[in-house]
Amino acid sequence: MTAIPAPAALVRHWAPDGPHDVASALRPLRRGPGDPAWQQDERGLWLAANTPDGAGTLCLRIGDDVAASAWGPGAERLIDGLPALLGAEDDDSGFVAHHPLVAESRRRRPGLRLGSTGRVWDVLLAAIIEQKVTGTEAYRTWRDLARRFGDPAPGPAPAGLTTPPSPRAVLGIEDWEWHKAGLDGARRRAVLAAAQVAGRLERAVELKGEEGRALLRKVPGIGVWTAAEVAQRAWGDPDALSVGDYHLSDLIGYGLLGHKIDDDRMLEELAPYTPQRHRAALYVLLGGPGKPRFAPRFSPRDYRRL
Repeated sequence: MTAIPAPAALVRHWAPDGPHDVASALRPLRRGPGDPAWQQDERGLWLAANTPDGAGTLCLRIGDDVAASAWGPGAERLIDGLPALLGAEDDDSGFVAHHPLVAESRRRRPGLRLGSTGRVWDVLLAAIIEQKVTGTEAYRTWRDLARRFGDPAPGPAPAGLTTPPSPRAVLGIEDWEWHKAGLDGARRRAVLAAAQVAGRLERAVELKGEEGRALLRKVPGIGVWTAAEVAQRAWGDPDALSVGDYHLSDLIGYGLLGHKIDDDRMLEELAPYTPQRHRAALYVLLGGPGKPRFAPRFSPRDYRRL
């Protein structure tokens, strides 16, 4: 019996021209342990994605440079977007540290870069799933939906690697399947509303900045926090601050002032960093002390049992 040859891959090598932390650019794309769209084995780091051209698989072998291989209908788009994905287009010129902690954190991490996927849907779906729930709940739902409704990753990918569900797949999910995945009604409605206009939302990457975030917020159920989480990943928005996050203002407060603060005070403290407030917040999170724990960890809800 004649063996079927493996599909041909598109290949590209990329090397940074200075200090560059590739891991920091990629890390925000992983949605918890066991993410079906993110796997790592002896061959490299594997990412599965939806693109306007179809599903694609990207394998990254990271050393002194990055060797990338891609398969599937979306391969060309993934290969073309490799430098941006790794943060090569991130411009931190003009950034000035206004707090000692930020200055020290920046000195210790000269290679910090904001990566950008150049695509909205995958990161938007994940951000909606993560609205107002614990990470444990969100990651569980993400895994369940990707495994049951995502497409198998093209190419010689590891077993179980799948894309996130596409807009078309999302629109075909029955109500009882959403409940089985643990997604409540409000988030389900936001996902469906976004899926119905997913093609138009991709324009946010071209608009960038506040215009891009405003376009996302036109969808019912997508607010400031969700739009910021998407902007940080889809176009590496350095000013997209996740206002409304359960932990962020506290972490900024303890890092810069030594005590808890609310969102309004956080915006005051980070105002001098405009238009790079998200970058400043990252330096605080990376170099700060965290926040003290005074109570047991919040117990996640399981919407499947409601």
